Parts: sequence; structure tokens; C-alpha cells
Amino acid sequence: MLVQRVSASGRVAVVLTLLLIAPGLAAAQATIVIQNFDGAGEGLNDPTPVAPVGGNPGTTLGEQRRNVLEHVAGIWGANLTSSVPVVVRASFDALSCSATSATFGSGGPVYIFRDFAGAPLASTWYPSALADKLAGTELIPGQPDIHLRMNVNIGQPGCLTGTFWYLGLDGNHGTQLDLVAYALHYVAHGLGFQTTTSRATGAQTGGYPNVFDHFVLDTTTGKSWPEMTDAERAASAVNPRRVVWTGANVTAGTGMLAAGTPQLKVAAPASVAAGYMVARRRSGPRSAHRASRVRSCRLYRNWAASDQAAIRSNAVNQAAVNGKVALIDRGICQFTIKVKNAQIAGAIGVIIADNVAGSPPGGMGGSDATITIPSVRITQSDANLLKYALRTRSRTHSGCSPRLAST
Repeated sequence: MLVQRVSASGRVAVVLTLLLIAPGLAAAQATIVIQNFDGAGEGLNDPTPVAPVGGNPGTTLGEQRRNVLEHVAGIWGANLTSSVPVVVRASFDALSCSATSATFGSGGPVYIFRDFAGAPLASTWYPSALADKLAGTELIPGQPDIHLRMNVNIGQPGCLTGTFWYLGLDGNHGTQLDLVAYALHYVAHGLGFQTTTSRATGAQTGGYPNVFDHFVLDTTTGKSWPEMTDAERAASAVNPRRVVWTGANVTAGTGMLAAGTPQLKVAAPASVAAGYMVARRRSGPRSAHRASRVRSCRLYRNWAASDQAAIRSNAVNQAAVNGKVALIDRGICQFTIKVKNAQIAGAIGVIIADNVAGSPPGGMGGSDATITIPSVRITQSDANLLKYALRTRSRTHSGCSPRLAST
């Protein structure tokens, strides 16, 4: 058996599941122990008087924080199965932050193990909590399994000023930050919902994969992370919406999951026939609801408010988009103006082509209750592919057949 201590910063992953999760929640039970790692008068021991809130009966700031973490431990314990207690070393510390952004917290395994008795996969790292479960014993007796650090300064001047931790247990956090939700998240990393493989370089810890990596599949290359080179893993880590989880429990539960991120699917011509990442407008018709094919799509560049009269008065312009999806460049005017102008001309949908590089595509702001057609935004690189396919278009036909659908 080999063991390695993990940096307190940890490495966050993109997708999740864990062998520690019980197949049947009714039979699940594990003991999660919160170990107070704060000093006297600070963090979890802060004596500042506070009023009970949201089902949390604590009367000091430190007591309420402890109650939240015990509540989190109870939630995880009810959904996991292990005969070995999981010890979480917890503290509230001053983490990096500014008036407008912050590191809320961090979590991860204190130790990782490989090639221990009971390990399902050889030459593979397992986080301490999961390794202990599989081994049926504490592999390093007396040591914590998980480190959990939460930002003690949240809400103070210069640290997300005015936005505080909500310490209730009822989820009614309003505009504040629900400490229960954030602590659940960071404990999950410690339980193993993360990889110890570097996302920046693709290098594996000590040259061996993490158990998490075995279930990470890149749909572009068709390879799982252990099958890749370091360079391939680094590229996969920033391959948006093309990295998926293949674990049996998640796969079996797909019927319980919400519909996935919508895609723009282009059926013709063959040179651009594919699914493309999209971002939707925050308000208005959901693009996922429109799955009917359209006859063609049309490109307009920087279609602005001043074009509205031209659209209405020019029959040729109206014919170019009427009953079709309009491909419109992002530019100086608002998304809602572009979409509304296309709707006036009879378009049944709008694709906004980003004008700067980057992926995945950013969202589209603005609100107009009179817009009734769906609209999405695509990346500049994907837009360039569609524009190239449209280079031989006529005034009323492009040969491009897109549809908006959910995946």
C-alpha cells in the first residue's frame, strides 16, 4: 500500500459520482465526525452573540457554524454507507476575497491511497474516506480524512461586502449565501468528488490516475482520462460540454435527471452537420421547445435598431428570413433588439454569432416580453463554420438546416 498526503488546496473536478454512495439510500448509513480545528474565540468557537435563525438554535456565531456543519454531516451520513467513521477537520479561515469576489471555501482528502487490500482497481489513487470504506478499517488510525475550510470573512468590508453566510438550516437564504449548501459541496470534494490529476498539465499524481478519472470520458476523443497522455488530459479539462461521467449509478439514474443543455443541431450541409454548444436568453421562449426543422438560415451582420424600418419596408429582406432561422453577428446593439428585428421580419428563430473567441458561449441578457421566437448564442469558431457553409447561399435559400433541441 502506498499513501500520499494531498495539498490543502485540492483540485476541483468537473463531473461527479463516488463508489462510497450507497446504491439504495434506505440502507445507507455512515458516521461523519466534525473535528473542530479552530482556536479559542475564532471560527467555530466565535463567542459573538446571535439570534437563532432558520431552525438553527445556536446563540453564538461559533455554535451556529458548528450546528450547520453537524447538519451537513448528518445529510452526508444518511446518503453514504461505510463501517468506518469519516473524520472532517473543519475550520473557518481568512481566504482570498475582494469586495466583489471571494474564495468561499475549499475541501479535499487529507490523504490518498493506492494498492491497499480491498482496492478494486490496481495502481489507482483513492481518497482516504473511500479507501477506509473499501479496506474496512482506518488505513492511518487517528488521522482526519477530509479537510474543510470556509471563508470566515464573507460579508465583511472588502470580502463580498454585505453578503453574509446564512446559518439557517431551512434553505431560506434569500440573497445571502447558504452555508449548508456550500459546506455540502466542499465535503463532497473531500469524499472523492474530485480528481488529483492536474487540470493545467494533465499530469497524474505520482504517475497514477485517481479513481475518479476512470469514469471521466471525453466524447471528442472517445477516451477516458487514464487512457490519455498528459497533453490530452490537459486539453480535455477545458473541452466544454464534451466531458461526461460514465459511472453506473449516474447512468442508471438518467431518467431522474433534468433535460440537458440545449444544442443547436445542424443537419445539412454535411460539412457542418453536427451539434453545437449554445447559450440561451435568460428570458423568453426556451430553445429546447423548438425541434422542428427549418428550410434555411440567413446571415445578417450587426442587425441594429436602425434596421427595423428597412426590415418592415423591404420585401426582399423579409423574404430572406421569413420562416427561417437568422444567423446574426453579435455587435453593438442589445440581443433583444436583434432578436425582435428578426421576429418582425418573420424569422422563427435566431442564432447570435459571437464576435470574440472563447468557449462555452456566454449568456444573453435583456428582456422583452413581446419576443416569441427562441434565440441562442454560439461561439465565434462555430459561427465561422456556419458562415463558411453559407458562403454560396442565395437571397432566399442557404441549404443550411438547423434545429434547436435539448440533449
